[in-house]
Amino acid sequence: MFNLIPSIDRYILRLTVVPMLGVFALAASLLMLDKMLRLFDFVAVEGGPVAVVFKMLGALIPEYASLAIPLGLLLGVLLAFRKLATTSELDTMRAVGLSYNRLLRMPYIITLVLMAVNVALVFYIQPVSRYYYEQMEYELRSGALGASIKVGEFTTLADRMALRIEESEEEGRRLIGIFARVSNAKGQVLSISAREGAFLATRDNPDTIILRLTEGTIIQDTGVKKNGAYTPRVLSFSRHDLPIDLPAIEKFRARGDATREYILPELLRIGWSDKSAPRERDASVASFNFRLVEIVMMFLMPLLAVALAIPPKRSTSALGVFVSIVMVVAYHKVNQYGEDVAALGRLDPILALWVPFVLFAALILWMYYRVAYVPGGQAIGALETAFAKLSKQVVKLFTRSRPRGHPAAPELAPAE
Repeated sequence: MFNLIPSIDRYILRLTVVPMLGVFALAASLLMLDKMLRLFDFVAVEGGPVAVVFKMLGALIPEYASLAIPLGLLLGVLLAFRKLATTSELDTMRAVGLSYNRLLRMPYIITLVLMAVNVALVFYIQPVSRYYYEQMEYELRSGALGASIKVGEFTTLADRMALRIEESEEEGRRLIGIFARVSNAKGQVLSISAREGAFLATRDNPDTIILRLTEGTIIQDTGVKKNGAYTPRVLSFSRHDLPIDLPAIEKFRARGDATREYILPELLRIGWSDKSAPRERDASVASFNFRLVEIVMMFLMPLLAVALAIPPKRSTSALGVFVSIVMVVAYHKVNQYGEDVAALGRLDPILALWVPFVLFAALILWMYYRVAYVPGGQAIGALETAFAKLSKQVVKLFTRSRPRGHPAAPELAPAE
């Protein structure tokens, strides 16, 4: 099957896929790294298990992938054609009659595949995974994910017990230095201290856990006077099981609190239904158009990549790479602002989202036409010229400001 693809397409496919996958990995890693640090701080404050951090990051992968896929496609095609241009291979291909439209055949096959993947992510997988993330965050705050007792602090449980633990070892499976003050049903107060203990689950009642204490003392305030004074009852034990009632946890809300949690059929049903509230209908229509315009824009990414990949002759300037990233990120931010304005009902979604798309698409088509059909044309020729002049001025500035004592080039002595 692979041998049926022409050699030129296989070559361009190899040049495109390698940097594209690298950009995918780099963009996703950068987006997740900052979030990972925040999640570690959040989980540490809430006293939850570390494993939940990676579960929450996994739930955010579809959201980050929907941003990394267009950027990876753009830079993959751009770096492939930039390599062809800087090694003069592109000039050879053009000389034998291969047009830019022909050379873009394989990049557009990749684009169609990635557009299908992004449709599945944006309209189906991402809303569900976002809801799953919100659910884990709620359960972590409420303690449903097994949040541990904070070491060195008093923790109140079920409004009748105060518990303090000095140390925790083996990831919370072994507790050292335990003190508990418990009020029983008869109004008596028990002060319990133990050398160590561990939490155990119960099969009969999932709302109750057992704190198994080892080598400790129980001081019971009986409320009985003896010789005019209250005399407590002191008991020593080698092992004692203390039942603890877990606090009641409210069930998490149903999916659909925000429009970003709706999948495609739900967006269509709410956005075009007369029974929906105006605010909810505007938000659904805005979210649908935002997701759709972000996907459609991917179809123009190969054209933008080619337009910015070709540097001027006898130049290896990488200004096009920088400009491409700025243009895509700026357009994404414009779409986000348009979605917010349309969701509030202040502007029609067609004007807020599709007018910027038409303007951006017209700019991309003009840039591609300049490169593909105008002899010697450059999409950002003026920027390249200004950038080259600026670079020369910076080099001269640093050369003039070279500190004294800096070794200069040795002077050649005249030949005898």
